[in-house]
Amino acid sequence: LIAWRYLRARRATGGVSVMTWISFLGIALAVAALIATLSVRSGFRHEFVGIILGANPHLEVLATPQVNEAGQIVRELSNYDAIAADLRGLDGIEQAAPVVQGQVMASGNGRNAGVQVTGIGAEDLARIPLIAEPEMAWGDIGRFDEGVAVGSRIARALGLQVGDPIRLISPEGARTPFGVSPRVGSFEVTYIFQVGRYDIDATRIYMPLAEAQTYFNRDGVVDAVEVTVADPERVNALALPVLSAVEDRVIIETWQDSSGAYLQALTMEDNVMFIILSFLVLIAALNIVSGLIMLVKNKSRDIGILRTMGLSEGSILRGFFICGASVGLAGTAVGVALGCAFAIWIDPIFEFVNLLAGGGVWDPSIRFLSALPARLECGDVGSAMALSLGLSFLVTSFPARRAARMNPVEALRYERGARLAADGLDHDLQCRTTQ
Repeated sequence: LIAWRYLRARRATGGVSVMTWISFLGIALAVAALIATLSVRSGFRHEFVGIILGANPHLEVLATPQVNEAGQIVRELSNYDAIAADLRGLDGIEQAAPVVQGQVMASGNGRNAGVQVTGIGAEDLARIPLIAEPEMAWGDIGRFDEGVAVGSRIARALGLQVGDPIRLISPEGARTPFGVSPRVGSFEVTYIFQVGRYDIDATRIYMPLAEAQTYFNRDGVVDAVEVTVADPERVNALALPVLSAVEDRVIIETWQDSSGAYLQALTMEDNVMFIILSFLVLIAALNIVSGLIMLVKNKSRDIGILRTMGLSEGSILRGFFICGASVGLAGTAVGVALGCAFAIWIDPIFEFVNLLAGGGVWDPSIRFLSALPARLECGDVGSAMALSLGLSFLVTSFPARRAARMNPVEALRYERGARLAADGLDHDLQCRTTQ
């Protein structure tokens, strides 16, 4: 009751309503900014992971290095059909596709480019999200068995269109008595895809698995079995079940192993942004301290009277603590609502900002994203709430303890002295005015 009375008091009666409103608005805006920033960062991370995993495997099963009859070190899987079948039966595994990979030189219209060829079955290719449903596509993916699928930047660099022939030159060709001669093959371009990622559009060519085994001298074997899981973020938890399901000696490599540096950079950015924006919440919470210190100073006479009437130090502390904590709690609640609303309606908000700025705020052709991504996650909202409430409660405890430890006699004496001094000053001013 005392805390509520002090919170809604006007400044004329010794309250600090203006400072209370400033503290409330500061915390609300700081929490909203923190949640909005974290949601945008989560959206970028989700889009980044989606682009990586859209055309790349979540997990690869590779053979251990072995020495063949010619004394060369090779990594080949011979029983890949059985391995793929065993992996498809595991919980959490969505797809297991045997592949053959190789680096070749592509030629067309007198132009050359280094590319990476991936031999894969037609059904497995149709299950790759970014290849089956890219940003832009030309041709028919259903005719994949009749030719090859080419990235858009490769096709642009070589001047190729759907139906044109493309020549692939591999340095590891047919073995002859005079050594290994380069292998040259001509294939029809049946499908051109553009996924919006440079390292795929500019280097990736897909070839039917049987054709790739013949072309790369991999008859009856493959280089790896690419696995897609239901939850890519927990792919490491499936490494042990995959090793247990495969009887042969193999090596497991996850997408987090190959792209770990990017993920670490994103995580570091998230942590730095959280720390920087935490200072905004701290500055807003310090306004509560200023307001409470002023409130304690103005209410020192009330504190002395309440103490002489028998109110304990703990009751005084709780009363002033509730004053500051209520401001922090209300500001946090409003800030969470504003931040969540910003993340939910971010598209119309940026359309309005783009309209006011005359366009150019967000250019999809540069960022390869049609809109600014935002993704609300319970962990981000919970972190912002915990930070705001924790700082609000922490900074409130110091002036509340100061009020509780105030000596009632000294408080009343100080108040009486201040009143006498003020009365004397008023009397002196009146006398001088009369003279």
